Amino acid sequence: MRVKRGVSASAKHKKLLAKTKGMQHYRRRSFRLGKQGVIKALQYSYRDRRNRKRDLRALWITRINNASRELGLSYSQLIAGMKAKNINLDRKVLADLAVNNPEAFKAIVTAVKEKK
Repeated sequence: MRVKRGVSASAKHKKLLAKTKGMQHYRRRSFRLGKQGVIKALQYSYRDRRNRKRDLRALWITRINNASRELGLSYSQLIAGMKAKNINLDRKVLADLAVNNPEAFKAIVTAVKEKK
């Protein structure tokens, strides 16, 4: 006796085509092109989850550099001075302080500028 796959195949197609929401033209309507689009979208999302970390670190460094240069210190001097003074703050926290709490950031910069 042969097995008819109409119900399971259409359920599989419907499930995949639900993932193509937001795609355009035949990627939205066609199972074959939709499947290719979903595979590509998953590849992009996997790659960009890693690239997001790289991009955010670059943004934090830019913010810290701009804020510290306004106070007369370059980014590299600030980071080296913080390591010498044993101030352990990561770049995410430093960037947040530079944007949202400039007084605290200024206190860190003045602490780094002080002689031993």
